[in-house]
Amino acid sequence: MTAYPPPFAAEAPARYRRRRILLHIGVAAPIFAFVAVLIAVAAYPGFDHARQFLSDLGGAKARFPFIFNFGVAISGAGAMAAGFGFALAVVALGGSRIAAALIALCFALAGVGMIISSYYVYPDPRHLAINLGLGIQIAPVCLIWGLSKVDGMTRLRWFLAGVFAAMAVLTVITKHLVFKGMVNDLNVGWWERAFAIVLVGWTGVAAWVLERRLMHLAHEADAD
Repeated sequence: MTAYPPPFAAEAPARYRRRRILLHIGVAAPIFAFVAVLIAVAAYPGFDHARQFLSDLGGAKARFPFIFNFGVAISGAGAMAAGFGFALAVVALGGSRIAAALIALCFALAGVGMIISSYYVYPDPRHLAINLGLGIQIAPVCLIWGLSKVDGMTRLRWFLAGVFAAMAVLTVITKHLVFKGMVNDLNVGWWERAFAIVLVGWTGVAAWVLERRLMHLAHEADAD
């Protein structure tokens, strides 16, 4: 197995630096979103995880809705940066430019939707712009395509395939297309959280793997 250098090594080479910074943002954005949700929950006494949606944390009934909404806006901006990082990483690794463009588009739409929804808070109908974030469900397939001819990315491709399958299963269940009644008013909040963790969490893992690969290639280039 190839030994990759530490992610923030002082001797980090200049090659691919901008791409790696964008991927660092891709790693940080899901973590920031998770922390923002935890703080928003702590600031909302009586919040019911089973029955309430995450958007309630930024709604009129929340004591400090700006915590959640600010977190969503920053995470949206982070998603857009991460999308460009993914796209540029795919191109740098010799992958499909068309796939790279589609990846950037998926994340750009998701970021715009998150930023809009942070301004038009729940239950404003315009808050539904956050559904643009569901476009990230397509991004793993595009990333698999983009990395299909890149050596050393087999495990990442399998991970992305698993993520896509998990999101597909969660989609058909939460949309009541199968197992009707499994998702109901008593547990809908938990299903939403499971979906959110998968939907957002995979981006941090993929960003970290790609950043490590670019760092490795940069060190190899400097050694030549």
